[in-house]
This record gives sequence, structure tokens and C-alpha cells, in this order.
Amino acid sequence: MSTALPNTKGIIQAKKNLEGISEVTPLRINQILSDETDAKVYLKREDLQIVRSYKIRGAYNFISQLSVAEKKKGVVCASAGNHAQGFAYSCKLLKIKGTVFMPAPTPKQKVEAVRRVGKEFINIVLSGDTYDDAKSAALKFMATHNMVFVPPFDHKLIVEGQGTVAMEILEQMGKKKIDYLFVPIGGGGLCAGLITYFKEFSPATKIIGVEPLGAPAMKESIEKNKIVTLKKIDNFVDGAAVKQVGQIPFDICKNYLEEVILVPEGRICTKIMQLYNSDAIVLEPAGALSIAALDYYKGHLKGKNVVCVISGGNNDIERMPDFKERSLIFEGLKHFFIIKFPQRAGALKQFVTKVLSENEDITLFEYTKKNSKESGPALVGIELKSKENYAPLIKRMDKYKVDYVPLNDNPMLFNFLI
Repeated sequence: MSTALPNTKGIIQAKKNLEGISEVTPLRINQILSDETDAKVYLKREDLQIVRSYKIRGAYNFISQLSVAEKKKGVVCASAGNHAQGFAYSCKLLKIKGTVFMPAPTPKQKVEAVRRVGKEFINIVLSGDTYDDAKSAALKFMATHNMVFVPPFDHKLIVEGQGTVAMEILEQMGKKKIDYLFVPIGGGGLCAGLITYFKEFSPATKIIGVEPLGAPAMKESIEKNKIVTLKKIDNFVDGAAVKQVGQIPFDICKNYLEEVILVPEGRICTKIMQLYNSDAIVLEPAGALSIAALDYYKGHLKGKNVVCVISGGNNDIERMPDFKERSLIFEGLKHFFIIKFPQRAGALKQFVTKVLSENEDITLFEYTKKNSKESGPALVGIELKSKENYAPLIKRMDKYKVDYVPLNDNPMLFNFLI
């Protein structure tokens, strides 16, 4: 695998290679986010790309430059979804046979999208629980079948392809100065591409990398000044959850990033719901990373021009209830309890009429009555109108001697029961 660093000349060439292949996605100001931050916040809408993410840029730039002999051998990739779609679409355009290895938990919508865009040129293999598991299987398959591996982020041509996003941003902003650029980080290819172009053509722009709290591979690597492999990650932000970043992205990001911010998955869900409700923008978790980081920088953004890269919109609508619930929990608006109700007439009625007020609503109740016991446990979910209603609720539960165990702050019980 190439260890050569990307450069602006390569990005400019990649832009030529992608003419008529990838979309020049819009850069639009978002009034709600601008009002929230007292800044001018522009969204680079890569969710409107032809495969609904920027990944087509790097994949096509890489595959199109293979030799005739290499193209005949066929190509292999590993991906949680978006790189797979860019890879599959590129294979179809170039009429090259490709095999995609995807983690088994990949959302069905993404698997079907890969199959749809690649058509007869693509074979899909689900393998392992994470991207890194899928990559290991893909590399073994590549070696056995003497095929070419198309990396999702750790290659000069991939990074240069992703860097074309930077070219478009600067062209679309024209003479407007960009003060801050917020970029999501998974393996780091997009961020490295943006840095490569911005450091030459807009060096004053402060570039902020954003990772999910459950997969801080770049942040930990920069802090330790070496690439680390995370032992465990949260796969919820599937488009950005990797155990190890690429060597090329790391070498670039460690020297030029202003900061790497970690964003809790719940906050990401809040922003997904906000953009959906306010602007009908449908984002996947990784696509919302950059805007989810804005709150952490509010004090720095007043009066500034800010660009957030929306990296993808490959979302499964069936995940929306999960997004909503995670958002409510993060915002302190939904709480779960194990409650032991005395098995006597009126116990539940007392809880509803005395403990709950007009500010609370039961959204989940699973109760099993056991005649041989004096009390029976129930799993109860309560939604609040405001997070300030929680303390009065707990005070009333204590006043009426409710036997309860809060679950939100008990990760083991919460993950097991909810």
C-alpha cells in the first residue's frame, strides 16, 4: 500500500477525473444553526452526493487509475457502508468485478444500497462485528484471489479524491473567509484531504475534527503521538466507528488539526432529529457529527463564517425511533426505572395519581405479577416535559416510599434491559 502523502496537484487532478462522475454538492447556509451559534453556518451537503456520501470521490479516483491488468483481476474493499457504495458504483461505471466485505451489523438499508448501485458487478460478504473485522477478512480474500484492495481512507489517491470536497467549498465560498471548518473523522481520509488543500489555499482556517465519543481513534492517537488500536468501540455511529485510523491521515491530522472533539452519541441523535424536523434533512449518525460539535465551540464562533461537512445521508428510516429515544435520554427527558410495586390493590393507581404529575408520562411499562412474591418488579419508562422535572419526580418517589432503581446511570443494567 502506498505511503506517499497526498498533495494539491493530486487533488486538482482528482477533480478532473471525477468530472461527470461525482456531484458538485451544494454549500448552503443553515439559518437555525446560524442563529444558535450567532455565526454564519454553512453546510456542505455531501448527503446529496450521487451515492449519498463523499466516498464516491476517493473510490473512483483510486479505481480509475488502476492498470488494465489490475482491473481484470478485480477489486476488493471493506466498509461499513458508504465506502462500499462508492466502490460499488465505481465498479459499475468502470465495468470491473468487485467484492465488498461489510460488518454483519451494517444497517440493511446500506447493504441493499450497495447491491443496488453495484448491480451485477458486486458481490457482498457480511463478516465480523466491526469494520476492522471486515477488513481482516477482505485482506485474506484479496491475497487468496490475487485481487486489488481498495482502502477506504489510507491511500494517497483516496485522500486526494476526498480532497476535492475542499476545492468545491473554497470555490463556492468565493471571497468569503472561512474561519472554522468542522469535519467528521472515521479513518481520517476526508479530514486529511481537506487539510491538504486548505493548508495551501486557506491556511488561516481552523480545522476541527469530530469523532463519536464511543470511537475516539484519532484523538487518542494524536494524544499519544502514535496510532493506537482501540480495544472496544461503540458501533452506533457506524460510518465513523473504526478501531484504528489510517497512517497517512494520522500523519496529516496530527500536525494540522486545531482540535479533535468527541461528541456523545446522544447529542448526535439530537442533531439528527433537529435537522430532520426543521429542514427535512435526513442524516446518518456520521453525517451529523460536524454539526453536533458546534455547541462545544459556541464561544469561539460568534460573527464567524463556519463550514460543517455533512458527510452522508445513508440512513435507515427504521432507526429513527432509536435516534429519538437516544436523544431524549441524552437531553435528560427520558428515564427508566426498575420499580417494585407492592402487590396490593391500588399500588399502581397511587403511583400514577400521587407520584406522577402533569409533567411526566409513562412510555414503557412491563410488569410481571408473581403470586408467590410480596412484590413484583416492573420496568418503567417515563418521559418528562423538561429535564428540570426529574428532581421533583425523584422527591415524590421518595416521599411515597417507592422502591426503585434508576437505570440511566447504570450502563450494565440499562443495556441489558432497554
